[in-house]
Amino acid sequence: MFHRSRSPKPTVVLVHGAFADSASWNDVARELRREGHPVVAAANPLRGLSGDAAYVREVLAGIEGPVVLVGHSYGGSVVSAAAVGADNVRALVYVAAFIPDKGESALDLAARFPGSSLGEALRPTPVTLPDGSPGMEFTIDQAKFPHQFAADVPEGVAQLMAVTQRPVTGAALEEPAPEPGWRTLPSWAVVATEDLNIPAAAQSHMAKRAGAEVTELEASHAASVSHPQEVAGVVMAAASSVER
Repeated sequence: MFHRSRSPKPTVVLVHGAFADSASWNDVARELRREGHPVVAAANPLRGLSGDAAYVREVLAGIEGPVVLVGHSYGGSVVSAAAVGADNVRALVYVAAFIPDKGESALDLAARFPGSSLGEALRPTPVTLPDGSPGMEFTIDQAKFPHQFAADVPEGVAQLMAVTQRPVTGAALEEPAPEPGWRTLPSWAVVATEDLNIPAAAQSHMAKRAGAEVTELEASHAASVSHPQEVAGVVMAAASSVER
């Protein structure tokens, strides 16, 4: 059953990205709940942008009242698409995330700026896509995961994150984005300056283009794990704008 809130505070919906799962939001969710925000951490399918966004939009439809929609990494692409047509979304927050414009893919944006070492750490596996066609999905090599994804996270935690990471299909990373929600919604962005997946220059470019209010953190790609209080603070700033 979906969460239905009567709280005066907006519900925060957290959407993880590739090579992560909903547990990557645990500490952020704890901070938000402490301040009285209802929180839903959606399980992003990571199979294809249009399908992933459609699923998140269904999650949003089951929530009463205003929503602050938050995306990490590829989840930024998903929330940008999911917000369009979801009338209860009032603000968008991007955390070390892709913020694509119409027609751009995550793969396009990752290649546009130097500094990512993700390609060298990926392990491909053949899969059957939801439409029955053959495809590939990717994980980060577990031995490389701590440095690549979570260099500022305690080693033991990063190793567990490597074990529980969820794979993303190549099709999801290659699918062009539709019209983005940030064109009509206020946006906030956390730029992780030590990110080895999405270069900080790419994050800054996309955030500026979207007109987002930017907070820079000296953080790895796993900013929600290594800096949960700061990330939650940005989300609460977005939520405050909805409450007023």
